[in-house]
This record gives sequence, C-alpha cells and structure tokens, in this order.
Amino acid sequence: MAASIRDIRVILTAPAGINLIVVKVETSEPELYGLGCATYCYREETVKNLVENYLKPLLVGRDPADVEDLWHLMNHNAYWRNGPITGNAISGVDMALWDIKGKAANMPLYELLGGKSRPAVAVYRHADGKTLEDVAENVQKFLDQNIRHVRIQWGGYGGKVDSFNKPAGAPDGVYYNPEQYTRDTLKLFGYIREKLGYGFELLHDVHERLAPIEAVKLAKELEPFRLFFLEDLLSPEQGEWFRMIRAQCATPIANGELYNNPKEWDYLISNRLIDFIRVHISQIGGITPARKLAILCEAFGVRTAWHGPGDVSPIGHAANIHLDLHHHNFGIQEWSGFKPEAMEVFPGCPELKDGFVYANSNPGLGIDIDEKTAAKFPCKTDITRWTQTRISDGTAWTP
Repeated sequence: MAASIRDIRVILTAPAGINLIVVKVETSEPELYGLGCATYCYREETVKNLVENYLKPLLVGRDPADVEDLWHLMNHNAYWRNGPITGNAISGVDMALWDIKGKAANMPLYELLGGKSRPAVAVYRHADGKTLEDVAENVQKFLDQNIRHVRIQWGGYGGKVDSFNKPAGAPDGVYYNPEQYTRDTLKLFGYIREKLGYGFELLHDVHERLAPIEAVKLAKELEPFRLFFLEDLLSPEQGEWFRMIRAQCATPIANGELYNNPKEWDYLISNRLIDFIRVHISQIGGITPARKLAILCEAFGVRTAWHGPGDVSPIGHAANIHLDLHHHNFGIQEWSGFKPEAMEVFPGCPELKDGFVYANSNPGLGIDIDEKTAAKFPCKTDITRWTQTRISDGTAWTP
C-alpha cells in the first residue's frame, strides 16, 4: 500500500536572529517525513496560516509521490496565484515532498534529478566596509580562504551617506543618495582592482536602488572592471530597460531576487537580456518550478545563481546546492554561511571547504531539524525597518 500524507506542520525558528519557516510533511509510514523551506521572514505567521489551514486540509490523505500533480493542485487551488506568500507556502510542501521522494528511493536529491554535473559548488561571499581600506581587507580575507568570487559593497545597499538636505517634515526611514552611491561604487571598483588586481571575480548588488536610466549608466561605467555580474540592477516592473543595457554594454547581468510570476522572467531569458537568473526558489514555489526554470535557462545560455542570503533556511540552502550540483548551466551560488546555533538546529547542513560547498550523501535533501532545539529560538514578529527606504527628498523607493 502506498504511503499517504498524514500531517503537515509548520515550525518557526530563528537561531541566527532571522525568522525561518520550515514545513514538515509526515506520512503514514513511520519515520518517513520530509522538510521544506517556506521562509518569508517578514510575513511568517501568514505563511504558517496558509500552510496549516488551507494546504494541509487539501493534501492530507493524498500520495506524497505525486509531486508534480500536488504542486499544480496547490498552485491553482486559491484561483489567484504567483504571490510571495502563496509561493513560499507551496515551496515548503514541495521541498518536503521531494525530500520524502529521495528518502523513499534512498537517494540524495541530486541523484534523483539525474546525478551531478560537478562534485561541489562554487560560491560568492559578501565583503563590505565603512572605508575602502575596510572593504579591501575583507575581500583579502575571502581570497585567503580560496573564495574566488566576492561581492563588494561600500556602506551596504545604497552606499554610505555623507549628508542630506531633507525637506521639513520628511518621513522617518532609511535614507540614501543615489548620485553619491553611483560615484562611490565606481570609486570602490577602481580601488579594489588597483589594490588587489584582476585575478579573481568581483560582483556587486545594486538592490534596485537606482532610476532605470541611472542603472544603464552604471552598468556601462562598470564595464572596464570586468564584473562577474551586476546584481538586481532593476526591479521586476522595469525589466524592459534591460534591452537598453544589453545594447550598450557587456557587463553581465544577474536578476530575479524579487520575482514571483513566470511572466517576470520568461521574456528576459528568451531574449537573452540577462546572464544569470537568481530567484529565491521558495518565493517561486520550490524545487518543482526551479528545476524547470533552470532547464529553460539552459536553452538560452542563461546560468543559475539562486538567491542564498541569511533569510533562507538551511533547508532552502540545501535545496539550492542540490540543484546546483545537478544542473549543467549552474553559474555561482550566493553563500552566507551558518552560525553554530543554526547548525545545531539543522543537522546535516551543507559544508564550505576551500572555496566550494559540498552536500552530504544522505537521502533526500540530507538535512534534518531538531525541533526541541529550534523551540529555543522563537521568531519575533515586528515592523521591518530596513525596507523603509527613501531618497533624499523623502520619496519612498524600492529597497
């Protein structure tokens, strides 16, 4: 008799101080369960509600082996679709179903998908600093660890701020100066290349903080510094501007962190307007759509660079790594590392060794959760401040 889905639970935990959402799908077979990442850390209670009060009643009693059918069932059941809350809720279940399938087959996910294209996964790390000297020092630390891809920022997203002439009554918020940020970014790349040379790869994250025409200019002016890629240059609403960028410079472009809807990326890929797709795979619905997206990208010469910050759970990172190991058109993986507390909560985390990340060979995603330890790190629901970004005249801007 085939196994059936017996229960679906959501586990909220924050071992590194960032809210994480884990979905546990239990089956009728004793000890056969799967784990998935549904982390939308700014709306964790809403995702939990959707999974437990809507997806669970829909799925209990069904065969967990029917991953493809169940994904479409979840995606269509609310009629409206392609949003971050729905996508993350579906992802939590979808990843857990793939985890179950791997365990039932006694195979790690990368084997279930068709095997490895490479033995390990190259990653990029993040180097920031208050001064140019600080940034260079932090880059060198990664180079000393054999990390060959480093994303550099000077003063965080949007850069540092010297001074502002804000109007009277300007609202509270996180202010930045786009013009100064652009000048400082060019200065930063000039300094790092002059000091440390061209024997490694540099990346940069604009985080959608420029007006489109300014983004075009920045991409052109950064071209001499030979970036591995320029990240999230434009918001999803401004994707048509990539045509102008492509026509004017050869700076490689990576985009997709905020994408939810396939119509946000299909024309970019099919018209070869970006070089790397870097979606947050739980945001788009999990492993099932991510593997299809990677295959679509391969047909058009676009490589993968899945989103991998601290607000992805170790389970989500494991899913990224398994996809990276399998898909031929892998490009690079963002890697934020794990704090000891997170590794205690999530035994089996992928490991960084000498510049590469390795997955273990355990069945499924190869990672578990210690629920008792997870309960020691409760989530905190409060108002998110860092996304309250504004330019100098007080206008709210994309974060």
